[in-house]
Amino acid sequence: MAKVCMIEREKKRKKLVAKYAEKRAALKAIIKDKSVPADERFQAQLAIDELPRNSSKIRMRNRCSVTGRPRSYYRKLSISRIALRDLASRGELPGVTKSSW
Repeated sequence: MAKVCMIEREKKRKKLVAKYAEKRAALKAIIKDKSVPADERFQAQLAIDELPRNSSKIRMRNRCSVTGRPRSYYRKLSISRIALRDLASRGELPGVTKSSW
């Protein structure tokens, strides 16, 4: 089980990313557009720098929805390998059986 504070920090980051996503995308579009004058692009870059760091999507970390584990995370299932094995062996995942030979 991950620390509760780490899980809460990720929840906070997700909220910030959602809140600033539209504004950040608009500023990035201005920065990448070469037809816009250089001083406007520079102002857009300064505006992006003023936004909170945790509002950037790159700072989010995928975590297991069951345990909060940050590593060995399956995106399709949004759980870690350990939680996957545990749920599969208990028969709580439909269509998944633990093989034995």
